[in-house]
Amino acid sequence: MEKTSPASPGTTAPCPVRTRKWSDSQPAGLEHMGRSREDHCGPEASAMPTCALPRMGSDPVLLKTPAPLGSVADRLRASDGQLHAKAPTKPPRTPSLVLRDASGRPPTYCELVPRVPGAQGTPPGHSSPETEAPWWEAEEEEEEESRSFARPQAEVSFCPPNNPSCLLGPQNRPLEPRVLSTLRGLFLEHHPGSTALHLLLADCQATGLLGVTKAQRGAMGVASGLELLTLPHGHRLRLELLERHEALALAGALAVLGCAGPLEERAATLRGLVELALALGPGAAGDLPGLAAVMGALLMPQVSRLERTWRQLRRSHTEAALAFEQELKPLMRALDEGAGPCDPGEVALPHVVPAVRLLEGEELPGPLDESCERLLRTLHRARQMAQDAPKFREAAARRLRGFRPNPQLREALTTGFVQRLLWGSRGVGAPQAARLEKFQRVLSVLSQRLEPDG
Repeated sequence: MEKTSPASPGTTAPCPVRTRKWSDSQPAGLEHMGRSREDHCGPEASAMPTCALPRMGSDPVLLKTPAPLGSVADRLRASDGQLHAKAPTKPPRTPSLVLRDASGRPPTYCELVPRVPGAQGTPPGHSSPETEAPWWEAEEEEEEESRSFARPQAEVSFCPPNNPSCLLGPQNRPLEPRVLSTLRGLFLEHHPGSTALHLLLADCQATGLLGVTKAQRGAMGVASGLELLTLPHGHRLRLELLERHEALALAGALAVLGCAGPLEERAATLRGLVELALALGPGAAGDLPGLAAVMGALLMPQVSRLERTWRQLRRSHTEAALAFEQELKPLMRALDEGAGPCDPGEVALPHVVPAVRLLEGEELPGPLDESCERLLRTLHRARQMAQDAPKFREAAARRLRGFRPNPQLREALTTGFVQRLLWGSRGVGAPQAARLEKFQRVLSVLSQRLEPDG
């Protein structure tokens, strides 16, 4: 898979301080758990001789070689009492000669002279590309049935199909060193703002905010996944979103714990994750599910216990450390409690994890009176998200307008890829609880190896 060209707005100059080193260790046994369209003028079209054009009815002969002057004079001589030749037929206002040019487009309504292939526009042998807008920029058609109740037909999944991967083979082991090295290079090549847009695009697709087809809308009875996840038949979508949240958080933690090199290298990785969280926050990319996954990695016990690494972050990257403590942690606490910013102008994709956990039967932590208030806030926020789904769709499409992602980085942020990266092609089929428990143990071993207790 070729890499993104330098002109692509999805990539910028690599950040020199975000150096990461991935661990070459492989947790044994994890794998055993379970249209760009171009309109071009072909040379054969441009080579068509103009004299071969058909002549229909009484249409004047177009583009015909002028007759010699002598023959014209002979016609003008008087004959059978006629002093002058008959006036030529007046050309019609709209020609009956309708030719398609090499691009396949019919002539426009106001054309008085039909277009001749190869006679205008792109020179022969050159293409005139008209790249079709990507699906996340396509305007979703307004349908009358979307404004009224439609009986749901089936549960819908927004996970992309398991197409051949450009980074992983058909069968892969968990945490392959070659793939980890490629991913490290990809993330170093992209600025946090660019990575945040890649993650926003993947999250919008996984949540069903953008790219929902007409068949999917008809099957689920609503227009977007933000509405579907609040309904009884949104069970499958809720499970997929929880799986995605957990997998991304584990991958972020692995990015830190996999750095077996110098202490500064781990501190730089922490700084990179903090900068990515800031780029995902409200007012920036506005991808709150992505922000929650990154913060889940930074707040994971195996990462938060690395005292020497965090101390080095405060010493070498003071601004990032202050932003994490004073801005990101209070924001994440408020979002988890059903508060925090959720305005569609400031946020492109709201924080859905609290509502998803609640609707899947998970109990809220804390005292009973506080949990009741949190329950009411979470339910109210979920209802408001469903009502504002069209506004969130507009906000997300506005942020992604003109964005052209790197194909490899876009794939690396999909749920299916992260699952296969962490657990292998065989282990990904194991039950979720067993997979999560085993990988948590792997992270604990890596954390202890970096900074042993005592």
